[in-house]
Amino acid sequence: MIQTRVMRRRSGEVVTCSNLKKTAAMFLTDAGCLLFILYISGVQGQTNSICALKGSSVNLGCSAGDSAAEKEYKWLFVSRNGSDSNFQEVVVDGNQKKYRLSEESRLTMTINDLNKSDEKIYVCCESADKDNCSKNQIQLYVEELQVKVFPSKDGQTATLMCSSSGCPFTQNHTGFIWFKNRQFLYQDWSPWYQELVSGEEAVTYSCAVKGYQDFRAPEVSVGEQRHILPHCVKEESSMCSSVNKQCSIMFPKEIYLQQTRLQHDHVRLTCNSSCSMAEPQASIVLIKNKKEETRPITVPLTSADTFTCAVKDMKDFHSADVCFDNSSCWTVTCAQKRICALKGSSLNIYCKYSHPHDQPPKSKLWFKINRNINQEEQLKEKNNKVTFYESPNQHNLTFKKLSKSDSGEYVFRIETNSREWKEATFPEVTLIVTDLTVQIRPSAEVTEGQKVTLTCSTSCPLTQNSNFRWYLNHQPLKLENKHLVIDAVTSQDAGNYSCVDKTKENSMSPVKTLTVTSASPKTPTVTSSPTTWKAVVGRVSVIVIISICLTVFLWIRRKRTSA
Repeated sequence: MIQTRVMRRRSGEVVTCSNLKKTAAMFLTDAGCLLFILYISGVQGQTNSICALKGSSVNLGCSAGDSAAEKEYKWLFVSRNGSDSNFQEVVVDGNQKKYRLSEESRLTMTINDLNKSDEKIYVCCESADKDNCSKNQIQLYVEELQVKVFPSKDGQTATLMCSSSGCPFTQNHTGFIWFKNRQFLYQDWSPWYQELVSGEEAVTYSCAVKGYQDFRAPEVSVGEQRHILPHCVKEESSMCSSVNKQCSIMFPKEIYLQQTRLQHDHVRLTCNSSCSMAEPQASIVLIKNKKEETRPITVPLTSADTFTCAVKDMKDFHSADVCFDNSSCWTVTCAQKRICALKGSSLNIYCKYSHPHDQPPKSKLWFKINRNINQEEQLKEKNNKVTFYESPNQHNLTFKKLSKSDSGEYVFRIETNSREWKEATFPEVTLIVTDLTVQIRPSAEVTEGQKVTLTCSTSCPLTQNSNFRWYLNHQPLKLENKHLVIDAVTSQDAGNYSCVDKTKENSMSPVKTLTVTSASPKTPTVTSSPTTWKAVVGRVSVIVIISICLTVFLWIRRKRTSA
């Protein structure tokens, strides 16, 4: 049984899984228009949400219906002041580059060259009937593509992710493209870079959504090998707005809530990070019960509120939740935030929780979140594929034989005695399920003497503990590395290659064939058999006998002549 719940967007409006009308948003690639929508949600009669990339164009469709053609409908900006709404007409001029009405439908408005100032609420309604303008409004969000850098705890490696700054990607995109030093590197369905990266001098990374390379993320440099990996974030992504400039967007390895004990059983709370004072400081905010505080605060040690610190507008970087009064606190902590797992393997995701001593949770549930339609599905145990088990103050979700459909965001919640649901301040656990593939560079067809690199590739970076085994024509090779490098390939290296993670032997990749051609014209070779050899020996014997007879004949003739 699947239970579905309605989620809420930032605007506070309730949004369900209903699709927008076909005219509300569409993908266009014309000579004068390039439209790319990351995210659409909404339902008729309520505020719909559209998320688009900065610099692109978007089509807003009027949802007034067929009757709109008989009336004078206009596009309006909507600004809200509490419960009141103010409307301002959008000046649409066919000669303007910013706003344009469709020639096919005067009710469809295109906004070109999107930027943050276009992030508003729009509505199409009859100018004389503004009461109806409160319905079918469209909230437009404008976001930038970024390469997020997640440093490891040791500070020597990092994980890269291609992401918008605020909106989730739809599942309808066709893939992501990665660039290294501005050169095409590879294309894959996952937003995660395939490998852990270490600091390299003069190496930059960037990404784009397939088909929209003009809206490439700013280049990111990870650092230099001789230094510990940088781990501080620039406060504004606009500092990295040009694709022509190298940019370093790094995030703290650690954010923590600093507690200063005061008199009268109070504590002062401030946020801090692993950035040194000499490094650019991230914009870190204090969060109380999921709401931002504008300044450090002082609270009593009897407080049952939950506190955490996070990089502003970046849910991926935050401290653990803290609550002071153990006799009345409800907290949830999920240490695993990003998990890359192999298809067919088993996985355990766990979250820890605390509760008042005499009030155990009434229930403990896991949910899978679908960002595209703003819904969540409650997980149920299923044929040993999905199971739950409990350990002291910890709940475990176990998968067996993972499939790609298991990829997604998961949230754990506990129910209090007052039937209130509690979750972590930032509850999402992201799971990417990947299979193994063999990639051959520069090509699967090469010439003798070329350098060839074979990679046991995944769609997200596995841990450094992964060891790979290589096979050539189903025979194991003495190599346990993610990369198989052949400096000067020969015909003996040709064949069918496959790889496997040694810790998960059932995760064998499909075979990939390496073809090697000779660098010089081929020398004809003779294929021999026993029958052929007999014929050759017979011919040689005949020739020898004839030669002997001819020699004897000539010798006798010379004797007779001399006599």
